[in-house]
Amino acid sequence: MSDVTTTSDTYLTRIGTLIRDARRHQGLTQNELADLLGTSQSAVARIEQGKQNLSLEMLARVGEKLDSEFVSLGHSGPQHLRIVGGRKLSGSIPVKTSKNAAVALLCASLLNKGRTTLRSLARIEEVNRIIEVLTSIGVKVRWLPDSNDLEIVPPARLDLAGIDIAAARRTRTVIMFLGPLLADYDEFRLPYAGGCDLGTRTVEPHLSALRHFGLDVTATHGFYESAVDRERHPRRAIVLTERGDTVTENVLMAAARYEGTTVIRNASPNYMVQDLCFFLRGLGVEIDGIGTTTLTVTGVGTVDTDIEYSPSEDPIEAMSLIAAAVVTESEITIERVPIEFLEIELATLEEMGLRFDLTEEYLAKNGHTRLVDLTIHPGPLTAPKDKIAPMPFPGLNIDNLPFFALIAACAEGTTMIHDWVYENRAIYLTELTKIGGQVQLLDPHRVMITGPTPKWRAAEVMCPPALRPGVVVLLAMLAAPGTSVLRNVYVINRGYEELAERLNALGATIETFRDI
Repeated sequence: MSDVTTTSDTYLTRIGTLIRDARRHQGLTQNELADLLGTSQSAVARIEQGKQNLSLEMLARVGEKLDSEFVSLGHSGPQHLRIVGGRKLSGSIPVKTSKNAAVALLCASLLNKGRTTLRSLARIEEVNRIIEVLTSIGVKVRWLPDSNDLEIVPPARLDLAGIDIAAARRTRTVIMFLGPLLADYDEFRLPYAGGCDLGTRTVEPHLSALRHFGLDVTATHGFYESAVDRERHPRRAIVLTERGDTVTENVLMAAARYEGTTVIRNASPNYMVQDLCFFLRGLGVEIDGIGTTTLTVTGVGTVDTDIEYSPSEDPIEAMSLIAAAVVTESEITIERVPIEFLEIELATLEEMGLRFDLTEEYLAKNGHTRLVDLTIHPGPLTAPKDKIAPMPFPGLNIDNLPFFALIAACAEGTTMIHDWVYENRAIYLTELTKIGGQVQLLDPHRVMITGPTPKWRAAEVMCPPALRPGVVVLLAMLAAPGTSVLRNVYVINRGYEELAERLNALGATIETFRDI
């Protein structure tokens, strides 16, 4: 028995020393670390002296607060959430900057030979994956101290042969390297893209549009093998066969370094495309038609400038928070809402009976995007008279559609949700039945939802492998009295920064844990 005790004491002493050194490295006092952990200074002192037994969950929390992976012993396994539901939310919450703008801007930084600083970027897994890819090809990337500001400095020549294949395959964003790379490289290869499990999203619209700039791509053995014909340039307007956000962004980035004028028709005018346009303007690219479906781009041959840019706030996160207020019947104020990209959603909700207040508009830090503060008031809702379906901007956003499934489950009557874009995302919405929702799958694209849900009930559910349906299940659990468990939430961390902690600040009870 004494051997066991000695081993345990040694282990605790070693862990305590590591924690003390990490705390000092961060410039924190014991009191400050105690505040971060929600414990006392004396408890931190006992931990550092090796006199306090520690759970893996506590070690993971300490590691997270000190940004020291070596004490995060639970990080190797999947992360889960434990939700104690049935509680009202209250207070104010600001919207974080856009995930989709962040990934576009990270790719666009490859166009610039100078230093790119992106301000207030979301620290999410999707961003982490792209940073890993950028770092692997020689780009110097660092988070500036005590901030969410990211500094990006490219090398004179990228090491494309050294690309982190595993990281690249965990994100669909790698397809958006094609546009920036074709300006400087005659031949290169990129791993196949991954991301959410939403069925086959064809890359053909990307490839057909980029052929105008001389790019030819052959898919072989898990890679896009790319070659650029320098004699080929856009001879006429490029008409996109699909008004996709990432397709538009890829063509914009190709056009940015083409020393001529490119006209892009059927372009997406969505929020992340606008942020990319404003950023490219900062690099000296001329762009007319921002916010419309026709963009006229006059590019520059070389870009070597130090630029700072702040992407605007995320309308999809704002919609998530609206749904959180509705499902928990709570009054909350959502600050920094990009209203231009939620007007159709709010008009639809108003027809369903939602009551809300808006402040006067003000500008985002990018100097262009219109923001408001939005207060949601609880009250009875009725199902819309027509089905709810997404459309390209300025229609109802495709990524916001799943949140209408959750809201429909709170409304009197029957609502059809038609998710025509993705092959199988609607199927994941049937997971709401495990928490008490009444959801009938009509086909892979359509669900019928009957509300209001008589009683949300606590359950243990494996997180759907798609970002927005995963958050929908989490928010439904907030309304279910009792303790629910949502397992393997990596996909949520791909798109949301500290969502659990931020909901907890509104009065939710969500705990992160890992299996031993």
